[in-house]
Amino acid sequence: MINKKIEEILNAQINKEFYSAYLYLAMSAYFDEVGLQGFSNWTKVQAREEVDHGMILFDYIIARNGNVEFKQIEAPTGDFHEPLQVFEMIYEHEKSVTASIDVVAGMTEDECDLATRNFIDWYIAEQVEEEKNVYEIIKKMKMFGSEKSVLYHLDLELAKREYRQHKYS
Repeated sequence: MINKKIEEILNAQINKEFYSAYLYLAMSAYFDEVGLQGFSNWTKVQAREEVDHGMILFDYIIARNGNVEFKQIEAPTGDFHEPLQVFEMIYEHEKSVTASIDVVAGMTEDECDLATRNFIDWYIAEQVEEEKNVYEIIKKMKMFGSEKSVLYHLDLELAKREYRQHKYS
């Protein structure tokens, strides 16, 4: 049986992962509205991955004979102005998710829950990759400024991203 404190924090993390999916879908809609379908694709794929992250937590809680508790998901704000600003928002959001995962990891150590500590390592590695990927896009956007032809080529690049289901391994 899973420790109650760990169960609560993992349930809170499920909510954060599903909120992340909502946020990325809102961003995807913005990019569609301004005609950047590649950017829209990238954020839509990201949304699907966030749902996967939530479902991995869901399955883990069930596997440990815990109870999954769904809470209301906050609506994301749609205050998007331009692609660089949106990706800077994404980067800040991913850093906040990383901080949240770090809190979970810390609690697993405080509660001496080594099974969950081992499990959460997957999320720690995943967050390193998430932050790196977003930062690489931001670097490209900053390097070339607001040059429309560069934005067009980056849009084509982001359109190539394909969804691959995330699984805990």
